[in-house]
Amino acid sequence: MGRILCVVNQKGGVGKTTTAVNLSAALAMSGQTTLLLDMDPQCNATSAIGLAPCDGHALVREESIIDGIQTSSIDNLSVIPGSRTFQDVDRLANSDANETQMVRRHLDTLAETHQFVLLDCPPSVGALTQSALNASTEVLIPIQCEYFAMEGLTQLIQVIKKVIVSTDGRLTFGGILLTMYDPHLELTHEVDAEVREFFGDIVFDSVVPRDVALCEAPSHGQTVFQYAPRSRGAFAYTQLCMEVLQHD
Repeated sequence: MGRILCVVNQKGGVGKTTTAVNLSAALAMSGQTTLLLDMDPQCNATSAIGLAPCDGHALVREESIIDGIQTSSIDNLSVIPGSRTFQDVDRLANSDANETQMVRRHLDTLAETHQFVLLDCPPSVGALTQSALNASTEVLIPIQCEYFAMEGLTQLIQVIKKVIVSTDGRLTFGGILLTMYDPHLELTHEVDAEVREFFGDIVFDSVVPRDVALCEAPSHGQTVFQYAPRSRGAFAYTQLCMEVLQHD
């Protein structure tokens, strides 16, 4: 059974999709069979990997979830594109127990044939994100090194704890990732120290720096490894990949 990682934060612009896309790529490049599943109606992860959104999301189709898998330009990396169709989003966000179990069964099926399944969630802690959390085995939380980081993170942790209880421990903390890290700013070091003091070992040693390559790569439909393989961003996600593999 593979690991199902849910990449989540209720705030936008913190590097959530960037992390889902580039960590998926790094895992695939390390030889892990990896699948990136876009659950965000904005479909940014889909376009960032060079694919187009689909008319209907594979998670809500009656046929096998395997039929919704598309190949990417990176070896070992497959993708299930997102959908902007309102009906799909509404059904995925349905809190009905049957719908929740269907999503979980689909993801378990994917985890049987992939060593890693990464879910890119919308920037909220609404029903769609909670549905993803319920079906995952680990949650990875990217947070920006800014003044309000701890406040938002504390709220998100409370939601995750409730899901952990409701799923009888199926979901665990995969880790907290500091993003947009600028070592020249005093605030960055203050947030770093505060987050590590409060959350301890669940904070990744790796940090993701501010890097223009990470911003530019999605506009070319490429990961940072394809766009700027020698960039600081590519190095950071390589380091994160190594940590994730060590946590197995």
